[in-house]
Amino acid sequence: MPTIMTHAIVPLAVSVAAGRGVVPVRVAVAGAILAMLPDADVIGFKLGIAYADAWGHRGATHSLVFAALIGAILTALIRPEKKLIALAFLALSTASHGLLDMATSGGLGVALLWPFEVTRHFWDWTPIRVSPIGLRNFLSERGVVTILSELKWVWLPSFLLAGVGWSARRMRKAY
Repeated sequence: MPTIMTHAIVPLAVSVAAGRGVVPVRVAVAGAILAMLPDADVIGFKLGIAYADAWGHRGATHSLVFAALIGAILTALIRPEKKLIALAFLALSTASHGLLDMATSGGLGVALLWPFEVTRHFWDWTPIRVSPIGLRNFLSERGVVTILSELKWVWLPSFLLAGVGWSARRMRKAY
């Protein structure tokens, strides 16, 4: 898995690229939180839920069905002006977590299609170094390698996307 901060940067970058007129600030913040939410499944380790279980780490909470349900629930709770755009943004923000995890170099893969199948998936190309679990493991050489990998493969493209979208909106206003 990428680090929790890296999961949040993706919807934030998309919201900056789209602009506040499309994705209001409170929807953008909700999207960043939802992008981190699937990793709440790590509590299962303490509860004796096996990693490979459907409700284990990278299981059901990393699926597209979970993303759609959480996006719909939060859209109903925050009642944004543009409901359909907010729903799509929030569902995709949540789904981005599992999609990013599929690009990592370790773990058991992601149950992206749960509950329809329990197979764990990776992309064919997995350039993002998997993050170590736990603060002690993270504060190590492996943690540094993880951060550098995420900067290259997630943060840089996210900043570029945000910058291009922001610049395009500024240029449109100038003309």
